[in-house]
Amino acid sequence: MTPKTQALILYEGPSLLDGKPIVVIGVVSGRNRKTGKMVQTYIQRADMDPRDANRTGEDVSICGTCPLRGTANLTKPTGLADKRGCYVQIGQGPLGVYRAYKRGRYAKAESTEEITTLGRGHMVRIGTYGDGAAVPRYVWDALRGEAMGHTAYSHQSGKLGSSFDPAFYMVSAGSERDARAAWAQGMRTFRVVEKVEDIVRGEEILCPASKEAGKRVKCADCLLCGGAMVKAKSVAIPAHGAGLKYA
Repeated sequence: MTPKTQALILYEGPSLLDGKPIVVIGVVSGRNRKTGKMVQTYIQRADMDPRDANRTGEDVSICGTCPLRGTANLTKPTGLADKRGCYVQIGQGPLGVYRAYKRGRYAKAESTEEITTLGRGHMVRIGTYGDGAAVPRYVWDALRGEAMGHTAYSHQSGKLGSSFDPAFYMVSAGSERDARAAWAQGMRTFRVVEKVEDIVRGEEILCPASKEAGKRVKCADCLLCGGAMVKAKSVAIPAHGAGLKYA
């Protein structure tokens, strides 16, 4: 891989969540105005369109039982799961990356050193789409090896066999109760709340990259969402994005 390479297949193999085929593609990109320039990582089913995976529930391979996936609907011939609350717009970044993958656009890393080269000098966003805990940990260790830092979120804190590590991931908490249970175990959380007033004072802070915080910093510069290895309060953000009404 040359230093100019901006995208790479980091992993092709079984999901740690259900054993089905997944692919991880890392893309150096500054197009996301909220995150800034980072290595964006797309964790997807390797064998099916991400919209189909979501609509049929096959995205459990990459998202586990995350409630924001929505409700699978096998009667629909197209579209997404019902009542999907996730902010990621599958028909944009994930679909574009999947189609490029199927066209053979991306080279595959031949060593962990090549993965490290892609992350060198950048912030790494683990799970631009998908949950990083579905992927063997060595992939992320290599990508972060010479990176500036990382962000990572996971719903797999109780999933045996996943690569979840609370030192590395923010626990994606679905409720204040879930968040408090994680805090009691020394974990840090990232939580979507209905409004700013729902943030628990003394335990959580408002995401600095949020609209409500004035978007005063980009994720690439923030460094807060790096799991328990970051000595800071947990982070919360008001519901936003494409699935706002279902979040």
